[in-house]
Amino acid sequence: MAEITAQAVMSLRAATGLGMMECKKALNETSGDVSAAEDLLRKKLKGKMDARTDRAAGEGRIGIAVANDGRSATIVELRAETDFTAKNENFVNVTQQVASSALGASAGDVSASDEITKIVDDIRISTGENISYARGHKFEGGGSTIYGTYVHHDGKTGVLLQGEGSLSEDLLKDVCMHITAVLPRPLGVTKDDIPAEVVDKERKFALEQATESGKPQEIAEKMVEGKMRKFFEDVALLEQPFVKDGDKKIKDLLPADGSLIGFLRWQVGEA
Repeated sequence: MAEITAQAVMSLRAATGLGMMECKKALNETSGDVSAAEDLLRKKLKGKMDARTDRAAGEGRIGIAVANDGRSATIVELRAETDFTAKNENFVNVTQQVASSALGASAGDVSASDEITKIVDDIRISTGENISYARGHKFEGGGSTIYGTYVHHDGKTGVLLQGEGSLSEDLLKDVCMHITAVLPRPLGVTKDDIPAEVVDKERKFALEQATESGKPQEIAEKMVEGKMRKFFEDVALLEQPFVKDGDKKIKDLLPADGSLIGFLRWQVGEA
């Protein structure tokens, strides 16, 4: 049997986050080869983790990363079983690693790459929890693109905002915080960005209300249009009163050569 040094055990513990006895046993099985022992533990414990995927992962964290050239940005969600793990510094760092890794994907929804899968598997092993990559998305733009980001202090809500032109970082952060806090939640930058199915559902509801009022058709149609105008004012970002100054709408905050292109507001567990 190969001699297992304290240094080898410490190296394996640092790489896996596992206990001394588990690391020493793995080293014994691999004749003291730290790299082989790490692979062995990953294979063994990943199997145990995969067998526990029925356990609900109701906690987690949102992570956001912006590329060094400023032209692309990502938002991701990782889920965990306990709030204790979700708030752990290691989990916070791992979420950021995943967001950075997602920058290498194509624009749009981001599936888990081999690199993301390995990052998540490693923390699943070290925590013993059913940690998973829930979703990711990448925005991509040109030379005038600029991004605003905000992750709430509890890590459970995050906003990624894409703009163009001379928009300051402070303004973009303020708008991100507005998107996080305001009710009702914005559903698009303008009314044209609001999903068609949402608009159709709201219009149908307004029509039912107008019909039940017993008003003549001409008046009922005007009632519907009035309700829809109010709906768009409530949920189109540019039309919303700014949370820090209700006398101004979001569109009033933007410089003449600045515009907002799109945003994502993600909350842990909502998808």
